[in-house]
Amino acid sequence: MTRIQVGDFDTWKPMFDQDLPGARRSAKSLRIFRGVEDPNEVFIQIEFASSDEARMARERLIASKVLDRFRDKTGPTVVEEANTPV
Repeated sequence: MTRIQVGDFDTWKPMFDQDLPGARRSAKSLRIFRGVEDPNEVFIQIEFASSDEARMARERLIASKVLDRFRDKTGPTVVEEANTPV
């Protein structure tokens, strides 16, 4: 999971789609959410087959320094789903 204030979603999205760090190459799924009040606040959920794969992708992303251009960000954080009743 990652939260980023991208500044301009329409400019950011084509760069994101390129995945130059290769962080998503083994991803099972990808979801992008945008803030309702601020559509330039982006939440990215990427699912991997294992937490080890997620950690490797996280390390590729961090090493690439592509997130360094964003001052306002949280993550990437490797998380697991908590099985809680509704």
